[in-house]
Amino acid sequence: MDPDMKMTDLSTARLHLRPLRQSDDAALFPFTSDPEVMRFWDWPEHGSLTITTAFVAALLEEVAAGNAHYWAICLDREGRVIGTCDLSEIDEHHRRAEVGFMVAREYWGKGYAFEAMQKVIEYAARSMGIQRFSARTHAGNERSAVLLRRLGFVLEGTLRGYVKRDGIRRDCWLFGYVK
Repeated sequence: MDPDMKMTDLSTARLHLRPLRQSDDAALFPFTSDPEVMRFWDWPEHGSLTITTAFVAALLEEVAAGNAHYWAICLDREGRVIGTCDLSEIDEHHRRAEVGFMVAREYWGKGYAFEAMQKVIEYAARSMGIQRFSARTHAGNERSAVLLRRLGFVLEGTLRGYVKRDGIRRDCWLFGYVK
């Protein structure tokens, strides 16, 4: 991906997706510190705002290097952040990327992650020429699996012991979608 390519704001009927900013760390901390939200993530919940600050900085380094796009999912133009979504592992040659999302627990079950990811996939296909999308979730994360299937993703396999979290190797499910 061209590192000079600017990230763009995206909008849906209910959401505004804008490029993630370092100052979003405080808005993200309530859900990155929620054990239930982080239950199926590669890292445990954040024990302090300092950890979330470093987490956001690392994401923004990926953006600056041209390897990813990270958006804050906002309920309104005033910027009430309810989650994040992304394109990462962008491979221009093969026209593929990985997608991801995280939404605060009080907004689960309302279709916000689905709506945001539909827009991100549409944008990536139209503006970046991405044709192949993948998504990975920890085995047992049925909520994410249902959402991915609704988006058209198909379970392609299980990555055995793919992640080590809290001293335990966890399997991950790999989903794929070709546009």
